[in-house]
Amino acid sequence: MITSRQHPLIKRLIKLEESTHYRKETNLTLLDGLHLIQTYRAAWGFPEQVIASESYLRHCDNSKSLHELLGVALPKIVVVSDALMRIVSPVKAPTGILAIIAKPVVEKVDNNVVEDFSLLLENIQDPGNLGSILRSAASANANNAYLSNNCSDAWSPKTLRAGMGGQFFLDIYENSNLVKIAQGFPGQVVATSLTATKDLFDISLRGPVAFVFGNEGSGISSELMQQADEVIRIPMPGKTESLNVAAAAAICMFEKVRQDNIAADNRIDAK
Repeated sequence: MITSRQHPLIKRLIKLEESTHYRKETNLTLLDGLHLIQTYRAAWGFPEQVIASESYLRHCDNSKSLHELLGVALPKIVVVSDALMRIVSPVKAPTGILAIIAKPVVEKVDNNVVEDFSLLLENIQDPGNLGSILRSAASANANNAYLSNNCSDAWSPKTLRAGMGGQFFLDIYENSNLVKIAQGFPGQVVATSLTATKDLFDISLRGPVAFVFGNEGSGISSELMQQADEVIRIPMPGKTESLNVAAAAAICMFEKVRQDNIAADNRIDAK
């Protein structure tokens, strides 16, 4: 059992939690919690390493083993003291189990997008917002997400927790030129704006669609907004001025899901 903060593994875990540069340099990141580890295992395979606290391991011994919980032949489990787990965990109340994983790598693409359901995310700063958007995108069966240079790190522990594993079911392209992606998209590019005159529910979202969502404060840049085929607003009969970007993204994506489902039902009825 590791008890020293000076141990190389502990230093590595702290860097994976805190440093975007280190995560990109090593192509590794850190998962906190059994659910995320199980989701990664189902989608991508074995983690690089599993780290459990002394009390978590004791709990597993009293109920189910880690092998049973994860359903795999685990790599070597490193045990750390509860005090160290509180230091290295990315959350204030540690779950007691971490995993180091290789970030899923998707092939580089040119500016001609072939997928039919995409997200273009410009300067989303909050890891919670970004993770929530990616979680909704995976649930709505979107193909991919293109992130601008100044977006929060899609693979930080905080974003992964907010995404609840949604990242593992999307092709995520960071540092993307969103203007060129929008120009090459073979369908509608749809952006939201508080000043738009057309409602989300007044347009057809059938077929290929790329939704554009911008920074929490400044919104979508004028350069990217010019590439939109449709600029819409979400009707808000209440007294608030705007929606959180993650909530707005979820509403838009699931309106597309609703319309696609209606179209599919109509095709079945026609047969």
